[in-house]
Amino acid sequence: MQQELKINRYIFLAVILIFAGFLFYTLQQFFTAFLAAVLFYVLSKPSVETLVKKRNWSKSAAAALVIVISFFIILLPFSLLAGMLYNKALLIAGNTDAFLEPLKALDKKLQAEYHFQLLSEKNLSGLEGYFTNFISNLLNQGLNLLSSIGMMYFILFFMITNLNRMEAAIVFYLPFKREKIMLFANELHAQTVSNAIGVPLIAIIQGGLAWGYYWWVDLSQPGFWAVLTGLSSIIPIVGAGIIWVPISIYLMANMGVAEGVGLIAWGAIVLGTMDNVVRFVLAKKMADVHPLVTLLGVIMGLKYFGITGLIFGPLLISYFLILLKIYYQEFQHTPTVMKKKRVIKTQFKLPFLK
Repeated sequence: MQQELKINRYIFLAVILIFAGFLFYTLQQFFTAFLAAVLFYVLSKPSVETLVKKRNWSKSAAAALVIVISFFIILLPFSLLAGMLYNKALLIAGNTDAFLEPLKALDKKLQAEYHFQLLSEKNLSGLEGYFTNFISNLLNQGLNLLSSIGMMYFILFFMITNLNRMEAAIVFYLPFKREKIMLFANELHAQTVSNAIGVPLIAIIQGGLAWGYYWWVDLSQPGFWAVLTGLSSIIPIVGAGIIWVPISIYLMANMGVAEGVGLIAWGAIVLGTMDNVVRFVLAKKMADVHPLVTLLGVIMGLKYFGITGLIFGPLLISYFLILLKIYYQEFQHTPTVMKKKRVIKTQFKLPFLK
């Protein structure tokens, strides 16, 4: 009887997993919207609880306020930056030769003065094809992003208005003890804040400092190159150098050695130092995200989620590591010495764990 019950349980579990896989496959285009909704939900939950419990707001009114504030503070600036990149992408897509002309001029100058060939004809043609494919993918992702934003707000609204019931279901189905669920909630909150606030903050600071130097040396379109510098700063190890190093070579070839060397010094000393300082402060104030997690997350995120993968990729890997850590503590780790019970202070309160 026990054996038969165990077999039936595994069969039922297999059916559930098959249905879950089918649902995920059919709804995978909305996975980015779901992740964004979870991100905004975690960030806004303390404020929503204050409005609902202390100020007697309805959940629908609190959800509407969160949507409006998130639009003006986060999505509107992001949309303006995305629009600028989108227009630049359209310009490049329509005239790839004009965009590559500075590289060709630099290559000719290096050959004439130093007998050094930077780009061969084969490399140039390959570079043109790469730019064409990249711009095409970027434009398609821009259209998908608009639909994801609408779906994200739809999911977020119902997550907030069903706040207690959703958390009750999560607590009920998670196969962990209550203290482990508290740990999961704290870790999830810390990792979400670190990735959703810390990573964009680093990009803004790096982009702003880069813009200051680009504007000072009168580089063409300093805002565009500053945005690219800020976005590239998210990538560990290479960081913003993947943008400002080629720009410094361009400055040395077209504007003067002093401007190019100055950018190298500015990038290595100012941008590099600021990046380390900001990451250190964020690690103390928020969760400490390992550079390898960020690197692998960015690679995975860009492949599966496009530009939004810069945030969602590291976030998913962080969530996976949290679950792995809790699984080990719950099912694998057996403490040999009983220690005094420690009270876990939580910033992310769950109303069902009292």
